[in-house]
Amino acid sequence: MAPPQSALNRRGWPWPGAGKECDNIGGYSIIYADPPWRYSAKKVQGAAEKHYPTMSIDELCALPVAEIAAPDSALFMWATFPQLPEALRLIKAWGFNYKSVAFVWLKKNKKADSWFYGLGFWTRGNAEICLLATRGHPKRQAADVHQFIISPIEAHSKKPDETRDKILSLMGDLPRVELFARQTPPGWDVWGNEVEPTIRDFGTICPKEGG
Repeated sequence: MAPPQSALNRRGWPWPGAGKECDNIGGYSIIYADPPWRYSAKKVQGAAEKHYPTMSIDELCALPVAEIAAPDSALFMWATFPQLPEALRLIKAWGFNYKSVAFVWLKKNKKADSWFYGLGFWTRGNAEICLLATRGHPKRQAADVHQFIISPIEAHSKKPDETRDKILSLMGDLPRVELFARQTPPGWDVWGNEVEPTIRDFGTICPKEGG
């Protein structure tokens, strides 16, 4: 079921064609996603909404990601520690099975060679994690890809570009798409409200029509 058009459009995500019939594009062996999590804590949620529109877990689960995934595919999805239950639910809703934590981003400060610490919930937070889930039987192409990513923080919530390089080293040069993208890297299809979507038909949702 597609998310309600009125609920999504007012938050700025590119779904002007909600409910239209579209061809199933399918076939992505790599899906890389950085969902705009919505938090129940007002302080945290308010900080996120200053930078980008967030989505509820039900809205995220309703996205037809399973329709664009190849039978043998891998999902790399950023999650925050407070949202782990929601992240695991989303993996299932998108048709994948959780396998591991692919990457752990250890954050450094922008202008100093020191560790960055956010406010956190109980302890002062630093790391973010990128979960790995699979569908079917995708194959690992390299056994020397390390889990840690150590790099400075950038724009609010922007993830290190190094992540894409690690994904390609691990999985190979396969058809791939980035959801909720902030840029258009060479070789990647992208979808999100900060880029010109290159996915023409996203299940029953047509991001490039009418907007």
